[in-house]
Amino acid sequence: MIGWSGWGLAFKFIVFPGFLFSVVVGLVLTWVDRFVSARVQWRKGPPFYQPFADLLKLLLKQTIVPKGASKTIFLCAPILGMASMCITSVLLFYVNFNPQGSFVGDLIVLVYLFALPPLAIIIGASASRNPLSAVGASREMTLYFGYELPFLLAILVPVIKSGGAIRLGDLVTAQQAGGPFLYSVSGVIGALIVLASIQAKLGYVPFDMAEAEQEIMSGVFIEYSGVGLAMFKLMKAMMLFLLPLFLITMFWGGFADWWAIPKFLLIVVLIILIKNTNPRFRIDQALKFFWFLLGGFGILAVILAFSNL
Repeated sequence: MIGWSGWGLAFKFIVFPGFLFSVVVGLVLTWVDRFVSARVQWRKGPPFYQPFADLLKLLLKQTIVPKGASKTIFLCAPILGMASMCITSVLLFYVNFNPQGSFVGDLIVLVYLFALPPLAIIIGASASRNPLSAVGASREMTLYFGYELPFLLAILVPVIKSGGAIRLGDLVTAQQAGGPFLYSVSGVIGALIVLASIQAKLGYVPFDMAEAEQEIMSGVFIEYSGVGLAMFKLMKAMMLFLLPLFLITMFWGGFADWWAIPKFLLIVVLIILIKNTNPRFRIDQALKFFWFLLGGFGILAVILAFSNL
C-alpha cells in the first residue's frame, strides 16, 4: 500500500476518481438546487445539463482582469479555492473507504482545507480593486470569523466522544463500532451547528450577504469572468457535495455503505429548504447568530460530550 508520502499522495490524487466524481455530482446538485428553487417560485427551472453548459460557456469566454488589479493574486485566488476542494475530495473518499490509511491530524488538515475557499474569495475580491467587491470581501471575512468558532466547537464533539481521536479514520471506525455520534444529545447539537455552518460556507440564504445581488451586484464575484468565474462556480459546486459528506463522516457513521445515500440526500434537501424559506440576514445579525446563539450551543455540546451524553 502506498503511504501518505508526497509522491504517494500525488499518485492517489491523479489516479483516484474521487475528485472527478465530486465535480460531476456537485454540478448535478447545483441543478437540483436551481430546479427546486424555481419550482418553489412557480418557475419551470433549467434543464438537467444547464450547469455543465454554463461551465463550458464560462471556460470559452475571455478572462478580463480589471484595470489596476493585482493580476497574479486576482488569477491565482480561484486556483487556490479549487485546489483545496480537489484535495478535500480525495482525502474524504480515501479515508472513508480505507479508514486505516488515514494519518494523524488529517482532521485538522481538512479544517484548514475548508477554510481556503472563503480565503480565496476574500483575496480575489480584494485584489479586484472594485468597491463593491471590497464590501463583499469585508462581509465574507466577517462571516467567516462568525461561523468558524461554533464550527470548531461542534467538531470537538466527535473528537471528545471518540476519546481524543484527530484521525478521520479513527472517527469512522469508532462510529462503526459504537454507533454514530449523531445518536446522542451532544451529537445532535453539534450536527445542527455544522449544518448551519455549511449554509454559511456555501454562501446560501440566509448567509449570502457577501454576494447579495440586490445590494452589491454579486459582490465578491462582480469582476470575475471566464475561467476565473468558472473555477469559483465549480468550487462552490464541489463544496455543495463535500460539506454534507464531511457532516456524515463526522457525525453519521461515514459514507462507505449504501445507507450514506439517503443520509446525504436528506442533508442536501435541508440545505435547499433553508435557502428557499428564509430572508437574508444582515452581517451583524449573522455574527450575533453564530457567536452568541450557536457559540453558546457549541459550548453546551462540548460539555455534554465530556459528560458522555
